[in-house]
Amino acid sequence: MANHKSSLKRIRSNAAKRLRNRYQAKTTRNAIKKLRGTTTKADASELLTKVISMLDRLAKKNVIHKNKASNNKSKLTKFVNTLK
Repeated sequence: MANHKSSLKRIRSNAAKRLRNRYQAKTTRNAIKKLRGTTTKADASELLTKVISMLDRLAKKNVIHKNKASNNKSKLTKFVNTLK
């Protein structure tokens, strides 16, 4: 158990941040799965902009690594470009 007021506050804030990060990361993963499941280029390109925005936001907040976000964006863009 923590002894200082500041460490107790840090424990509470870390728990809140952890839950928020998990929620946002899971939401992004679900959006990526939804994008991969699309079959039309119009729907996919619309979803792609939202997913790229989500990935950039997670990378900026260090929830995921910036290279992972970059790799995902690249692969998803290639996927959308192959659709007809």
